[in-house]
Amino acid sequence: MSIPPRLLALCAALVLSGCSSAQPTPAPVRASGPVVEAAPAAPNPSAAQSGSAPARQPGASSPGVLPPVIQNGPRDRQQVALTFDADMTDAMIARLKRGEVASYANLRLLGMLEQRGIPATFFVTGQWAEQYPEVTRRIAGNPRFEIANHSYEHAAFTGDCYNLPRVPADAMTEDVAKTFRALEPFGGRQTRYFRFPGLCHDRKALQALAPLGVTVVDGDVVSGDPFARGPAPVVNAVLSQVKPGSVIILHVTEANALYTDDALPEILAGLRRRGLEPVTLSDLLAGGR
Repeated sequence: MSIPPRLLALCAALVLSGCSSAQPTPAPVRASGPVVEAAPAAPNPSAAQSGSAPARQPGASSPGVLPPVIQNGPRDRQQVALTFDADMTDAMIARLKRGEVASYANLRLLGMLEQRGIPATFFVTGQWAEQYPEVTRRIAGNPRFEIANHSYEHAAFTGDCYNLPRVPADAMTEDVAKTFRALEPFGGRQTRYFRFPGLCHDRKALQALAPLGVTVVDGDVVSGDPFARGPAPVVNAVLSQVKPGSVIILHVTEANALYTDDALPEILAGLRRRGLEPVTLSDLLAGGR
């Protein structure tokens, strides 16, 4: 039985990011719970008027209710969301300390987005923000960027997630809450969006997040950019899958996604040819401003 290319790309990306050197047994991407294509309209993330109630963060859902799971935005508008995962595992930190890699922060990619005025959503792990506080402040300081939660140390929330180390069941809620606390001081356009490491989740994982009032975001375009052997496969993966309303998964982790910055200009050109406008995730799910 053949393994779908999308699953292979995701599997390779996660295993080679420092979680395990062993070959994984492909596991199904978990999508239990309420899976929807487009979230209800998100609130405007701009600051509340003086004296008015604080603005509700994009992605906020009702605490205590199973979080919605988003695959993509509305298909009836020519918009897509570029999302960039900022992974950081204990193994990646160890490689940095040993000098085996130079950086897991792609500043060239960040500069390219800034110079071109491209909106983007960054799913940041708590450990990445702590490792790169200046870069995180730079992201937070750009009004075209928004920040989302990608767990604290990129560990698995299910037992069969590409050999990622496991978050204990009784620690799942705190792992995500700890990340929100780590990200909050950076300010900027904070959201209540959350992406599971490896996109692996089941009902128990969703139940653990229910008290936090989040929206879970998977994505329908997996770029496979970690450890791609050149920019062309990344470009082809994105442009062959993208549709109106797509949520595109890329990475800002330089050492294990070496060609994302080289691929980005061609990806942006391909989106333009298709008449697709990059917007933040919150704007995509709210239908734009």
